[in-house]
Amino acid sequence: MTTQPVAELERKTIARVMWRLLPLIMCSYFIAYVDRTNVSFAALTMNKDIGLSPYVFGWGAGIFFLGYFLFEVPSNIMLEKVGARRWIARIMVTWGIVAGLMAVVTGPASFISMRFLLGVAEAGFFPGMILYFTYWFPSRYRARVIGYLFMAVPISNGLGAAVSGLLLELNGVLGLKGWQWMYILEALPAILLGFVVLFVLPDRPKTAGWLSAEQKTWLEGELDAERKVLIARGQPKLLKALVDWRVLVLCLLYLLTTSANYGLTFFMPQVLKGLGQSNMMTGFMAAVPYLLGMIGLVVFGWSSDRYNERRWHFAVTCALGALGLAGAAFTNGSYAQLAMMTLATIGIYGSRPPFWPMPSNFLTGTAAAAGIAMINSVGNLGGYFGPFAVGWIRQSTNSFEPALYTLSVLILLAGIVAILVPAVAGAKKKPTGIAGGGYETQGVGIGS
Repeated sequence: MTTQPVAELERKTIARVMWRLLPLIMCSYFIAYVDRTNVSFAALTMNKDIGLSPYVFGWGAGIFFLGYFLFEVPSNIMLEKVGARRWIARIMVTWGIVAGLMAVVTGPASFISMRFLLGVAEAGFFPGMILYFTYWFPSRYRARVIGYLFMAVPISNGLGAAVSGLLLELNGVLGLKGWQWMYILEALPAILLGFVVLFVLPDRPKTAGWLSAEQKTWLEGELDAERKVLIARGQPKLLKALVDWRVLVLCLLYLLTTSANYGLTFFMPQVLKGLGQSNMMTGFMAAVPYLLGMIGLVVFGWSSDRYNERRWHFAVTCALGALGLAGAAFTNGSYAQLAMMTLATIGIYGSRPPFWPMPSNFLTGTAAAAGIAMINSVGNLGGYFGPFAVGWIRQSTNSFEPALYTLSVLILLAGIVAILVPAVAGAKKKPTGIAGGGYETQGVGIGS
C-alpha cells in the first residue's frame, strides 16, 4: 500500500470523519433541542388551558435544567466507561418517551414535574457529544466542529418554531389540544433516532469500518500524542477536575451566557406575540433570529480555529449578544425588535465555538468527561435562572423590557470575565510531540 503524504492523509481523514459523524450527531442534537424548547410554543395555548401564570411557566420551563444539572456528571462518566454508542442511544430513547408524556400534563404540579424529569432523561447528551469529539478530532479542528454541531440549535429553533406553530393548528383533532399533538409528534423522532445511533455510531476510530488502516493509525496517533502532552502538563484527576479553578470560571461563563440564551429562547414567542400576529405567523417570525444566528456559528467557529484564538472571540460575541438584547428592550413593541433579537442570537450562538474547545486545552480522559459535564451542568442552570428571572420580572412589571436589559447585562458580564481571566482559554502555542501541527489550524473543512 502506498503511503500518502501526511498533509493529504490528514485532509482526507478529517473530511471523512466529518461527513460520517456530523450529520447523525447534528440531527440528534436538532431533535434534542426541539424537545427541550418546544414548550415555548406550547405556552401560547397550554398556559391558559392548564392555568400557568408567567411566573409558574418560567419556573417550569427552567426546572428542566435542574434535573440536567443533577445527573450530568454521572452520565458523562458512564459514557466514558460504557461507550458513546450505547449511552447516547439510551439517553435519546429515554428523553423521547418523557417528551411525549408532556402531552398529559394537567396543571402546574404535573407540568413542573415532567419538565424536571425531561431534564433528568436528557442529562449528559450535549457534554457527551463534546467529549465524543475529543475521541475523533485533534484540538485544532474542534471549534469549527462544535460550530457545526451548534448549527442544529438555530435550525431546530427556526424550523421547530415554524413546525410547532403549524402543529398548534391541530387543536381539536381526535379530541386533543394542539399543544398535545405538538409534544407527541415531536417526541417520536428521538426514539426512532436513538435506535439508529445504537446501530450506526462507532465509539472510537479503531472501530470505524469506513476508515482505512492508515487513517486509523494517523488519527489515533495524533489524538494519543495530544493526550500525552496534557498528561505531561499535570492535568487534574477526576475529582480535582471538578474543583479546578479554570473549570469553575468556565462554569461561570457558561452560566451567564445560557441564562441570556434561554431567557430569550423560552419567551421569544410570547414577546413577538405582542406584535399582534397569529400563532402560525408568530412561529415563522420567531424562526428568523435562529436561522440567521447560524452566521455567528460559522463565522466565529472558522475564525477561532483560523487564528487559534478563543478568549477574544468569545468576548466579542458576548458583546454582540449584549448589544442585541439591549436593543430588543429599547425597541420593545416594534418590528425593529425582531432585528435586535437576531443580532442577539448571532452573538449568543457565536460564543459557543470559541468557548467549548477551552476545557480540552487542559483536560483529557475521565477528567475531561467530568470537567466538561461539570461546566455544562452548572452552566445550564442558566436555563433555569434565565427563564425564571424573565417570568418573574415580566409578571412584576407587566413588561418584557426590563427582563431583556437584565439578560443583556448577564452576557456582557461573561465577556468581561473572559477578558480579565485569560488563563481559562488554555495554551495557544503548539505543544511539542504532536504530529501534524499540534494546535495550529489546518485548512480542512467539512467540504474538503
